[in-house]
Amino acid sequence: MSAATNSNESYCTFTLASDVTAGGLPSEEEIAKQLESNDPKIKRHALKAAIMAMLGGEAMPRILMQVIRFCINSDDKPLKKLCMLYWEVVPKYQEPTSDEVLRAAQGGQPPPRKLLPEMILVCNALMNDLNHPNEYVRGSMLRFLCKVKDEEILGPIIPSIKACLQHRHQYVRKNAAMAVFHAHRLHGETLIPDGPELVEAFINAETDVGARRNAFLMLYHESEELAIQFLATNLDNVVKFGDGFALLVLDLTRKACRRDPNQKSRFVRVLFQMLGSESAAVSYEAAWTLISLSNSPTAVRAAAVTYTNLLNSQNDNNVMMIVLERLEQLQKKHSKILQELLQDILRALSSPNPDICKKVLDVAMTLVTSKNVAEVVTTLKREVSKTTQESSDSSEDKGKVYRNMLISAIHGCAVRFPDVAESVVHTLMDFLSSDGGMQVIIFVRAIVERYPDLRPAILSKLINTVDEVTNNNVMCICIWILGEYCETTDTVKDAFDVVTEQLGEAPFIVQADEKKAQEQ
Repeated sequence: MSAATNSNESYCTFTLASDVTAGGLPSEEEIAKQLESNDPKIKRHALKAAIMAMLGGEAMPRILMQVIRFCINSDDKPLKKLCMLYWEVVPKYQEPTSDEVLRAAQGGQPPPRKLLPEMILVCNALMNDLNHPNEYVRGSMLRFLCKVKDEEILGPIIPSIKACLQHRHQYVRKNAAMAVFHAHRLHGETLIPDGPELVEAFINAETDVGARRNAFLMLYHESEELAIQFLATNLDNVVKFGDGFALLVLDLTRKACRRDPNQKSRFVRVLFQMLGSESAAVSYEAAWTLISLSNSPTAVRAAAVTYTNLLNSQNDNNVMMIVLERLEQLQKKHSKILQELLQDILRALSSPNPDICKKVLDVAMTLVTSKNVAEVVTTLKREVSKTTQESSDSSEDKGKVYRNMLISAIHGCAVRFPDVAESVVHTLMDFLSSDGGMQVIIFVRAIVERYPDLRPAILSKLINTVDEVTNNNVMCICIWILGEYCETTDTVKDAFDVVTEQLGEAPFIVQADEKKAQEQ
């Protein structure tokens, strides 16, 4: 990222829309005069204009003192928020003199940073807000301090930040924990060297979910050993500490085990606990973490069960697709375990989304074996039957595409496992007249060619259902099958009779009056 183009940008962590102040920005003198007003609305408008001008590169040195005099002690909440934005964008250090810049350019030491004298008053105002009786003001100021990077500003108010850790309100405490984390991360050795020990004592006594999570976040990044000690002490209560805390524990687990694989045994217990979390995000992350740390059948089976439970309990298509991709990856190394859960995976066919159903069938077809093929085919036949029920909402949404997918899946099972071919072919032939008839007749043609023993029964069924076929292409294949595979006298006679019946009376041409009627 390129360096800031002006000194103001080095302090700024936000941007404002260019139309905040309609009609153009007022001058520095006008802004200074408006800040002296007793009307908070006028002050807010003027402070917005000052912020916009400074973001545009204007220095506006006079405005700093005006804000300190007329805005810093205001009780107006929107004005306080604008003041915090102003403290972000305002230059806090004196510009170096030309001589200092010249010496630095000639290879000397860089010019020292000198805090503006006015910043002492600003620090006092920040400290007053940290000691304010209103918990909202305190919490908002602590959140703002998480954006301040200047050691000279943070230094004088560290005692007030520490005192906020003992505040009665959880909103203040959780933001105080984040402020301690921020200060220790930037200037830990100089400003708050006892930060980890302070937060350790805080988290052991804390009862609020958000505050405990923020404190653990600080220990996770700044003192990993203390975080692991706290986790070991509270293993039985991790599930009660909230979703945010649980996700941090999972991050800590992956980080610690990547660095030292011998640490895995310390975290397995808590991972198994999180698999049963009511939060889908926690249980999913726990399953993924468990698989990445262990290849034992028990761990893989527990993670796979968690995935299938998520697959059948979530309605979001994106979540279901992600879980199916995880199951697909898991199948490559642990197919035997997933074969035990095949019926649970197939339950996801109830989804109204055809893409989800296609992914489910793709995963399921890789898990079909001679032991479970009968159950799988029964399930697929039941799903095909559902698509013909007009009262089924899912069939109305998925329609022809879903039926064709099911027929293709059954076709694949029948080709791989001949024992089920006879049981499915007669069922599917009932759908020759449906919009999936082409898929069915192609399947029938393949079965008749591959399994000669099944030909008599299939040909008999086909002869009885030809009169129901309405699609020309399907009819062509039906007639070809009858002409190719009818070998006995009875089947040839029956096939000839049904074909001539479909042709009607000779001559086999469209009469003029019939043609005219069709055209009309």
